[in-house]
Amino acid sequence: MLTNDWYTLDTSSPCARLRLRGAWRMVHLAEIERALRELQLPQALSVDAAELAEIDSAAALVLLRALPAQARWQALSEVPARIIERVREHLQAAAAPQPTPPPTALAQLGRQTLALRELLLGHLNFFGATMVALGEALRRPQLLRLRELTVQVEQTGLNAVPVVALVTLLIGVVIAYLLGLQAEQYGANIFVVDGVAIGATREFAPIIVAVIVAGRSGASFTAQLGAMRLTEETDAIQTLGLSTMQVLVLPRVLALMLVLPLLVFVGDVMSIVGAMAIADPMLGITPGAFLARLRESLDLRHVLVGLSKAPVFALVIAVIGARMGMTVGKDTRAVGAATTSTVVQGIVAVILLDAGFAILLQSLGW
Repeated sequence: MLTNDWYTLDTSSPCARLRLRGAWRMVHLAEIERALRELQLPQALSVDAAELAEIDSAAALVLLRALPAQARWQALSEVPARIIERVREHLQAAAAPQPTPPPTALAQLGRQTLALRELLLGHLNFFGATMVALGEALRRPQLLRLRELTVQVEQTGLNAVPVVALVTLLIGVVIAYLLGLQAEQYGANIFVVDGVAIGATREFAPIIVAVIVAGRSGASFTAQLGAMRLTEETDAIQTLGLSTMQVLVLPRVLALMLVLPLLVFVGDVMSIVGAMAIADPMLGITPGAFLARLRESLDLRHVLVGLSKAPVFALVIAVIGARMGMTVGKDTRAVGAATTSTVVQGIVAVILLDAGFAILLQSLGW
């Protein structure tokens, strides 16, 4: 049995009994708390309040926090019972999580619209900063870091040639095969050359190569710059008085704008090679006949249209990749999320730009 000025605890029976006594008020709160800390109360407990003179809300709060939730009350008078019940209601309300109503479809649309607006404004601001850095490099060529530029040209251009060549070769085979299935029914096999040559050089090769680069180089930019931000290398560059735009961003943007037209040209050639490889066994068009028809049907402007899209695609992909890397949160999960977002944004941007080019060139009669 444990006894003090505030209670008596009897644990001799299977159901322990806690007898409260005295005036439980705020002025004695420190003493009450010390006394309650000595208690080790079982779950089966009966609280006898027959000798409880009075209790206020502060003491009731301390008491209820010390008692088990299944405690049974006995001989509790009306006023203390009302105070204890009110405190118990507040405790339960504070402990219970407040349910949040699910957002409506209109609210979700508004949130997504605002998020898209902030994303586009961020890309636009970063594009402006990139153009300012480019202007400074043109005005003061010594700011351009040629070593970093050549490294990025190798990583984004030369190392990407095998995958670009393989994918566009297979795309050329697939396009020629599908066109051949239809043209063969009307005896128009030779026109497969026209469709593959114009379609590949004008549309398929630029957009496919840009998608490959967005998934490869765009994601690489975000991962590299995000890792540098995570390890505080970007902070170190700024501490040395250098511009991160000049040191990190501009070489990547210029390198991608230089190599993407070359990769598109590789894609043009490999698409035509793939179509020529399938045309002989499937349609009976020999390589000589294929090349002769190619010279007649493929106008130079189609090739130039495809190549002119490449620098624009490259600029957008590089700006998105660099901006997502330079603004990523300083944790590994944020770097992974930003890299994934870069790939999605880059591919969507390339498709939208290609659609815009198609509408513009169609209106110009090109």
